[in-house]
Amino acid sequence: MDIRAGVVALAFFALVAAYFSARAAIKTMQTARKLSFYSLRKRHNANAWRLFFLAILLLGFAYWLPFYGEPMIYVYFPPSPTPSLTPTITLTPTITLTPTITVPPTLTLTPSVSDTPTLTLTPFLPVAIEALFEGPVTPNPDALFTAIQFSTQFDGINPVDPKTVFELPITTMYGGFDYNNTIPGVQWTALWYGNGKLVCYETKPWDGGTGGIGGYTECSNPIDGWQPGEYEVQIFMGYEWKVVGRFRVLGDLTTPSPPATNTPRVIPTSTP
Repeated sequence: MDIRAGVVALAFFALVAAYFSARAAIKTMQTARKLSFYSLRKRHNANAWRLFFLAILLLGFAYWLPFYGEPMIYVYFPPSPTPSLTPTITLTPTITLTPTITVPPTLTLTPSVSDTPTLTLTPFLPVAIEALFEGPVTPNPDALFTAIQFSTQFDGINPVDPKTVFELPITTMYGGFDYNNTIPGVQWTALWYGNGKLVCYETKPWDGGTGGIGGYTECSNPIDGWQPGEYEVQIFMGYEWKVVGRFRVLGDLTTPSPPATNTPRVIPTSTP
């Protein structure tokens, strides 16, 4: 049992104890009403009020423990690292285009898609995103994230058939990862960039455990919709950058392009 599970169990026992204490106070008051002697009735009423105060204290303790007690425990007892599963890397086959038109040797084709992805050298948090922070921004310096795996489907634990190249149309894109040494409640952020422009973001206090599998971020409605190009996802804990993942979106290959037409050249001839 980890610290979080122990805190939840202790808060539950406090609620149960508060219930039985309040119930005992009510029974004591009912018994006091039936007593004819004033001193005995006064003593029973005093015991009932003590039980009521005890129930109130237990309810306050049960509320305080998960919200304020757990972060205080992590200060004195840092979470121990838990083994994290290493995701297997799935090789994505490259798409080979079969030419159907023979281009004259005098024409030079310019590729519409570049094979070199656009890299963001120094990931940073925009000021507008920092203004949305709600939780603490001091993470565990030993917090780790595995490489992000991308897919258009998520089974609740892992992305389904992860790839790095996708074709339009796309409804929702998921980025899955495993994590370790994280602290619940610390602000975490996922930034989605498309062709160098921020198109999606997600920032909130970390609601996972201290380590495990099944972490993910998603983007459903990017700005201007899903467009062909290079995409990059950056994950931060507090202000600290942790991992970057990239994928590519191609155009809809099911729509045939219009056939190319060659303009014949007219060669003048001289009349003898």
